[in-house]
Parts: sequence; structure tokens; C-alpha cells
Amino acid sequence: MSEQLQTQEVRDIIKDIFDRQMPYHQLIGLNISCYENNKIELKIAMKPELVGNIMHGILHGGVTASMLDVAGGMIVFSDVLENMEDLSKEAVMKRLQNLGTIDLRIDYLRPGRGEEFTATATVIRTGNKVAVARMELHNEKGDHIAFGTGTYMVG
Repeated sequence: MSEQLQTQEVRDIIKDIFDRQMPYHQLIGLNISCYENNKIELKIAMKPELVGNIMHGILHGGVTASMLDVAGGMIVFSDVLENMEDLSKEAVMKRLQNLGTIDLRIDYLRPGRGEEFTATATVIRTGNKVAVARMELHNEKGDHIAFGTGTYMVG
């Protein structure tokens, strides 16, 4: 039988995958600053490559959507971990392979102006196969830039 890991150990493995091993996340400079039970915090520093409107110098909407999508997926998977009986690395990786976005809705509330952006998320509902999360994006001043709702395949 495989070694059983603690839930936070599993989160640390998943954090490393999303934070350091995904090429797109590296490209945009995504940094996972917190990944705990019921808490996720992703950060990104503004840089010229992320500008979506050159006239106003604001964050590209696709980067906003990406951050919210990642936050939502990671928080629902954290919730899934809480209910898994087998926390072996093999079982977790098999379950992680099934994680995917089914639906994503983003509401852009104001232009993405700022030096740093932070995405957070909370779980609305988790089932055996599908989970739903609510996500928010703020700049370093606390301005609410966007929020989203994501539906994810988790089983």
C-alpha cells in the first residue's frame, strides 16, 4: 500500500505543480502565496506583457480570467481532498487528472489598474463529480477588479 500523506502535504504538492510546473503560469508570473484548507491566494505582478489595453495600460481580461479560474479550481480541489479516504500520492494524482473547468463566468467590475493583483476563492458546493466556486480579483489597493463563478469537474 502507498504511503498516506497528510492533507496539507498534498496541498503543498499541488501548489508546486500549479506554481512551478505549469508553463502558462510561469509565463504570466502567477505566484500561489497561500493554499490551505478553505483558503487560496494567488498573486501576479503587473508587467508590460500583461497589458490588454495599451491606451490605458490595464491588465488583460484573459489574465484576469486565468487567475480566477486557477483559484477556483484549486479551492474546490482542496475541498475534495478533505473528503478523500485514500491520500496516497497515486490516488491524489489520479483524482487531480480529472480536475477541469466546465463553466466559467467572469464579471469585470472595473479596469485592471494596479501594480499587483490578488485572486481569492471560496467553495460554494462540492459534490462527487462537480464543484462550484466563487472567485474575486483585487489590486494592491483593495479595489475589486472582477469576480467569477466557476463550475469544475472534480471526479
